[in-house]
Amino acid sequence: MESNRRVNLTSITDPQQVATTHFLDSLTCLLAAPFPHAAAVADVGSGAGLPGIPLAIARPDLRVTLIESTGKKCRFLERVVGILGLGKAGVACARAEAVGHDPEHRESYDVVVARALAEAAVAAELCLPLAKVGGAVMLMKGPHAAEEIDRAGAAISILGGEVEAARRFTINAPGEALSRTIIVVRKNRPTPDAYPRAPGRPGKRPLGIDTRRREG
Repeated sequence: MESNRRVNLTSITDPQQVATTHFLDSLTCLLAAPFPHAAAVADVGSGAGLPGIPLAIARPDLRVTLIESTGKKCRFLERVVGILGLGKAGVACARAEAVGHDPEHRESYDVVVARALAEAAVAAELCLPLAKVGGAVMLMKGPHAAEEIDRAGAAISILGGEVEAARRFTINAPGEALSRTIIVVRKNRPTPDAYPRAPGRPGKRPLGIDTRRREG
């Protein structure tokens, strides 16, 4: 909350709401699908370190890479990793489209997570290139994920994945119950070299979606 005064990390400022809406929400990943011991985990569009930092705290065996493109947020993440002594966590300060083509990161992660990053088709293009064949991508969404799953089907298939499950959770936050869905995508074959596309392009023209029809 101290850092939030200088860097725009979250609009939620009540400590109890932060604990439930952010941290408890982040930990639902551990219930959605197994995280192997000492798994390599990528948090794409990490922002305030969610869900990556709570996962690194709860599971110190995990090797978590926080992928974030905004310099101020990267410096915040590096500071938190240092203060908390999360020796197996690190920060990659770059756009996900660039990280996805970096040989150090491409198809190197057992689990890739993304919380409220973008529509599922877009998030899949940013996340699946990072996952190993056999690994999992977890897209953290709100209660209305079914339509996104339908729209993302073609993109996920092109990128080498398949929807394995949609896990639903209810988080008891102060004064309300929050409905969450985690789309679990299993990667069953390598992602074609062309993906992810150039920075910005996945969001402007989501893979496998006729944007003209949607706009009409």
